[in-house]
Amino acid sequence: MATRATLDALNAAIVACRRCPRLVAYREAVARRRKPQFATWTYWGRPVPGVGDARARVLLVGLAPAAHGANRTGRMFTGDGSGDFLTAALYRAGLTSSPRSRSRDDGLRYRGVYLTAAVRCAPPDNRPAPQEISNCLPYLVAELRLLRRVRVVVALGSLAHRSFLRAAEEIGIPVTRPLPRFAHGALTSLTWGGRNLVLLDTYHPSRQNTQTGRLNRTMLDAVFRRARALAAV
Repeated sequence: MATRATLDALNAAIVACRRCPRLVAYREAVARRRKPQFATWTYWGRPVPGVGDARARVLLVGLAPAAHGANRTGRMFTGDGSGDFLTAALYRAGLTSSPRSRSRDDGLRYRGVYLTAAVRCAPPDNRPAPQEISNCLPYLVAELRLLRRVRVVVALGSLAHRSFLRAAEEIGIPVTRPLPRFAHGALTSLTWGGRNLVLLDTYHPSRQNTQTGRLNRTMLDAVFRRARALAAV
């Protein structure tokens, strides 16, 4: 069962990871170059660990840190447009203490939710390679083993959907074949140690999706209301 200490130990291992040479080179190069508007920042420039409530009943799985978002701030979904959109929705759902996520030390608290990602380093063009996804999978597996109170997993996009299902199989959760397909609002019921576990899909809150209307506030709010109800948060 997760405690703050066990999650901190796992996160320390994540932050020290150098398994993927391409991602190491890219995240560190971005941290050196920086964007002009962030010229005064000292970028995180390392793998980004999970963050949230150790007793979470809702787990959010994203794709990867943004180059000038979480790769800059060191906290998942913090410092870019995707993080702004997501955090505001989590706040409306009662899962955070603030509608804004700016930095690791901004005082934001998570309530009943834990945030993680399929890949922990910012990838070029937001496209991790298959081997890089596989290299990161053990960290998601470890989080699932620790976060035993989780009852709803919200997959933010198809890559997160697939990565969670792979991690679920690694810890012995039966998954049907063919694998359940990703679709916004789709729900997959699983059994975990005799308890029900639900995978709930949503489009990723990327600017590409939110600015084109593929994902809007109403749609994401509905996903989180459903997640809270299913998890009894």
